[in-house]
Amino acid sequence: MTQSNRQSSMPIIHQNAAGIDIGAKFHVVAVGSDKAKEPVRTFQSFTTDLHAMAKWLKSCEVTSIAMESTGIYWIPAFEILENYGFEVFLVNPREAKNVPGRKTDVNDAQWIQRLHQFGLLRASFRPEKQITVLRAYIRQRERMLEFRASHIQHMQKALMQMNLQLHHVVSDITGATGMKIIRAIMNGERCPAVLAEHRDIRCKESIKTIE
Repeated sequence: MTQSNRQSSMPIIHQNAAGIDIGAKFHVVAVGSDKAKEPVRTFQSFTTDLHAMAKWLKSCEVTSIAMESTGIYWIPAFEILENYGFEVFLVNPREAKNVPGRKTDVNDAQWIQRLHQFGLLRASFRPEKQITVLRAYIRQRERMLEFRASHIQHMQKALMQMNLQLHHVVSDITGATGMKIIRAIMNGERCPAVLAEHRDIRCKESIKTIE
């Protein structure tokens, strides 16, 4: 039995399926050969082009779309297509590559479209919009905390190179006492007694020790 015969005998799960090959600068979109005279089209990744892509898919009566989770390039396309009411499957690229029987004359978008049409692709877990937003905030906070720790180390190294042992008298150089002293030094103050006067009342060390 040839591959075309095997395909024709397979039940179609998604009748109005489309496949998208996601790229950094442009996306290649494929629909069924009976849906458009030009079943494969290319759209740039700009927002206006993504809306044009969604409108073209609507005109082709597409209802379900599969795309590979390539880097972060899929996110704008995914969100816009979802807002247009499409059922969007975000697929692990390895799943599409592991399906046997791929022909060399079929491009990636057409291959994704065919696999999705026959229900051979599984959608990756995608949380609800509110959870997605919350997750983005949490990840951004984690990155900022990592950057903060790195910058504090740079500050401490610079102070050590100038033999300013500030971290030995304050528990945190970015605390109230430490930042007041550092800002005063940056403003040109060099007198130890004046700098020590910036001691916060919660600081454990005495003004004399800091001086």
